[in-house]
Amino acid sequence: MACGSTSLWAGEATWFCCGNAWGSCGSAGTGACGTCQSGKNMAAWPNLSAACWDITRPDLCGESMPRRTCGAVMNVRHQCSGATVCVTLADCGPRTKSFCGEAACCNGACRTNRVIDLTPAAFTAIGSLSSGKLPVYIYE
Repeated sequence: MACGSTSLWAGEATWFCCGNAWGSCGSAGTGACGTCQSGKNMAAWPNLSAACWDITRPDLCGESMPRRTCGAVMNVRHQCSGATVCVTLADCGPRTKSFCGEAACCNGACRTNRVIDLTPAAFTAIGSLSSGKLPVYIYE
């Protein structure tokens, strides 16, 4: 499936480790889909399933995000640089409810609430791991 250009969501992206050790990540589990690898362009989405939604609860931060399942493809674009990366959903997350109101900003424009977690490979394709979070637009 190809990355699309239809706007889906906007918010804050963070990064996480999964699968085999890679870069600054040690070994970790392969996520809710069983396929997640830190060295591949993959992501975690808060509404991967009903069970996932019960954990992440983005609605508690005012985010009514649509359900997308394992293997769905999204295009994530850094709000400031315009850099993009095509990712495949491979896990449940981030736990949005734990970070309501958290913001990532650039050029005076901010995005709030963690709405997607990227693997280190995907995150470094559009930003620096040391930043920890990025304002992003998400397309499918």
